[in-house]
Amino acid sequence: MKPIKPVILGCSGTTLTSAEKELFCRENPLGLILFDRNIRDPKQVRHLTSDFCACVNRPDAPVLIDQEGGHVQRLWPPYWTGLPYAATYGDWYKTSPRKAQNAIKKHAAVLAKELLEIGINTDCWPLLDVRTPDTYEVMRKRCFSDDPEIVANLAQTAIEYCLHNGLTPIMKHIPGYGRATVNPHALLPTVSADLSTLRRTDFYPFKQIKIPVWGMIAHVRYTALDADFPATLSPSVIRCIRRNIGFKGPLITDDITMGALNTFGSPVDIARQSLAAGCDIVLYGQGTIQEITSLTEALPPLSASTQKRLKLTRKLICSEM
Repeated sequence: MKPIKPVILGCSGTTLTSAEKELFCRENPLGLILFDRNIRDPKQVRHLTSDFCACVNRPDAPVLIDQEGGHVQRLWPPYWTGLPYAATYGDWYKTSPRKAQNAIKKHAAVLAKELLEIGINTDCWPLLDVRTPDTYEVMRKRCFSDDPEIVANLAQTAIEYCLHNGLTPIMKHIPGYGRATVNPHALLPTVSADLSTLRRTDFYPFKQIKIPVWGMIAHVRYTALDADFPATLSPSVIRCIRRNIGFKGPLITDDITMGALNTFGSPVDIARQSLAAGCDIVLYGQGTIQEITSLTEALPPLSASTQKRLKLTRKLICSEM
């Protein structure tokens, strides 16, 4: 079997091109991520995901999507269910924790049913970011709450019930986007809070989750840990994620084409730096076939430690939590 490359790639349209098929067959990327441009209807998505898995000769290859709720959804009515923002559940929790927890269980069940039916087995949800008064506008409704305890409780339920229904969740954005005041799709957020404050608030929900699901790292510079590099490229931050927060699962970058990383080199440079810093998997959602080829060819095979983490996560599916 060909070595698996530690990268999740996007594709250009609603079907794989011959060049994409050839690249996927030759380079064997770990998985695929779908965006709006890849979605038309259930039959088409199922065909697309099946084609990818056939190319890499792995029926269980990770196929990812950002299907949260609110405006962050790739799958829309009438074919799929429109779901609420995370903040809706946090608001309910303040008056009725049981109502909020039950609603989250239903949310996870709907996600699992609708995604698995079309060959998507991994969802970039839930968010464990703790909202602050300064959280940039796009993120505010995507956060469960401004209370770290509520965030941790709702996220725990979301993760458990995704797994119970056969869907792999990716908790994000470790160690926290809540203090980001600019959108990382355009600029690099810098957080200057001291380490004690971060541990008490932003890091807290992630530390409470003991289930080794995937985690997506934040493109944020935390000056208390590293004054120069964002978390994605920082050995210091990733050591904190592993040792202090205690995260045991596979660690994937957010999309390395985001504007937050523009000043740190080419996509190939950034991919290599993120792996060297301690990330397990690179997410590269955009790019021409030439750019995707150059990046994928530059990457080493999955490391032994990453393979162990992925196996540990796979064992969680449908287990009794």
